[in-house]
Amino acid sequence: MNLIANQFVPLNPIKTQPVAGKADKKQAVTESVESSFQSILEQRAEEVKGQPLKFSKHANERLNSRNIQLSNSQMNRLETGVEQAREKKIKDSLVMVDDLAFIVNVKNNVVVTAMNQEDTKEQIFTNIDGAVIM
Repeated sequence: MNLIANQFVPLNPIKTQPVAGKADKKQAVTESVESSFQSILEQRAEEVKGQPLKFSKHANERLNSRNIQLSNSQMNRLETGVEQAREKKIKDSLVMVDDLAFIVNVKNNVVVTAMNQEDTKEQIFTNIDGAVIM
């Protein structure tokens, strides 16, 4: 009987490059998403920055009911205060102009409410993360 010997061809070691693990891939995707999200936020901030300050329906009602009329100087200072809040990355700000107080959603460039010192029995402001006094 003729037996065929098992012949093995020697294998050269395979040269491999390290494969990125799941954690590396996840980090890369996260960084990509964060950078694109950040660029969208920055773009949106630039778009809002050039737009005039808007007043919500509620803020307009408060201005009318409290008989508050803003002078051009006060309006300019309010807009300057909102820009300063934006530069400091404040999202919802109290902006004080003379004896007037405005709560402003800085991200959307919208005055949410307005009041003067006579109307505030308790001078407590909530849901803000910064204040600008002009």
